[in-house]
Amino acid sequence: MTANPSTVTGTVDTDAAIPEIVGSLRTTYASGRTRPATWRIEQLRGIERLLAEREDEIADALAEDHGRDAFEAWMTDILSTKLEAAYARKRVRRWMRSRPRPLPLHQMPALGWVQYEPLGVVLVIGAWNGPLTVTLGPLVAAVSAGNCAVVKPSELAPATSRLLARLLPEYLDADAVTVVEGDGHTTQTLLAQGFDHVFFTGGTEIGRKILAGAAPHLTPVTLELGGKSPAIVMRDADLAVTARRIAGTKVLISGQACIAADYVLAERAVRDELVERIVHSLNEFRADETQPGVRIVNERQFDRLAGYLASTEATVALGGGTDRASLTIEPTVLVDPDPGEAVMREEIFGPILPVLAVDSLDEAIAFVNARPKPLAAYVFTRSARTRRRVLSEISSGGAVVNHVTLQYLVPQLPFGGVGNSGMGQFHGRWGFEALSHRKAVLVKPFKPDPRFAYPPYTDRAVKLIRRMYRS
Repeated sequence: MTANPSTVTGTVDTDAAIPEIVGSLRTTYASGRTRPATWRIEQLRGIERLLAEREDEIADALAEDHGRDAFEAWMTDILSTKLEAAYARKRVRRWMRSRPRPLPLHQMPALGWVQYEPLGVVLVIGAWNGPLTVTLGPLVAAVSAGNCAVVKPSELAPATSRLLARLLPEYLDADAVTVVEGDGHTTQTLLAQGFDHVFFTGGTEIGRKILAGAAPHLTPVTLELGGKSPAIVMRDADLAVTARRIAGTKVLISGQACIAADYVLAERAVRDELVERIVHSLNEFRADETQPGVRIVNERQFDRLAGYLASTEATVALGGGTDRASLTIEPTVLVDPDPGEAVMREEIFGPILPVLAVDSLDEAIAFVNARPKPLAAYVFTRSARTRRRVLSEISSGGAVVNHVTLQYLVPQLPFGGVGNSGMGQFHGRWGFEALSHRKAVLVKPFKPDPRFAYPPYTDRAVKLIRRMYRS
């Protein structure tokens, strides 16, 4: 099979085409064409143009895959990617500059600097919940660093996958960026090619498989995973604002976002009022909806979420209804589920929000720290002391005070997980550096070249050398 160098669709022949595709990208990279700033800026501008000129087609694909309306498609997938691409385009020349470093006295005379070079050919594996942003966001990092890339969209968002396969070759250098469509088997075939870096967004269990697939080639991996991100609500919070902001994460893309608040720990004195306000906000947000439930991506995810609702012993303050025929689940608020329940052990990734009462900040912090490190930690409070304690005592990929999820829209801040919620970071300069090699350079003149620096070492030479290296 002779493969189109810009796109390969997952068919029986995909596996045979992949080595040829990757080999072609390595040839492109070896030519040096991706290294200049002009090439990188051109690719970033191409991503911006794609998002601007094909917004309607993108919205249609996201509607087909996930039932999103045009504004939700813009807000969840297009906006963040536009911000990323524009931010990188304006700064990539500056990022590429060598960075002089001060040197110790014992190395003088000398010059030292760090220079950034591309890694080579990288693999970007997208996810289904934000199928455009979690694919093109890492691609922004890849091309800003001067790499060639294989883009593997999620097969669980087939319309968006087809769209990317069709449009990326039109807007980007088709000899340097290739789309390969397919399923998990295709991903493993790709990993077997030995890329220079792999960037994966998805669940923790699949992340482990990606890491294992990359290990035989010692391929470095960035994993953007998830976890149970807590929202801690203290009695001094503005409960009306807090409720709206938390509730919003459960209706935006049906709660299927890794950075959504997965559960709430509220001080007991305000727990009931907070629940009432969350319920009110959810009803208000969905007042114009014609069906009670929100759409879940597939039967497997639906059955998992429905299982949480069927087995919980919590009080259902809102929702709880499911419809397998339409794969919809009502936005649901659960009050005081048992911490040992599946809904409290596993990442929910859906329109279900458990709310638990705690008696103190100490209890809330201990509750979070007894579980795997989350992708994000949210705290709602007016107290600077409370804020400092949460930020310093809870380990999480990121944190937001008095809001949720907005950290993803800030390219000036690194985004990534820690522990089970991921490894590595991207966004802005952080993505550029993650997909670049920081080469240390030391330049020495031929003179001076003192004889005492070489063996055999006299007593005097030993004393001089020891003195030189004293701190």
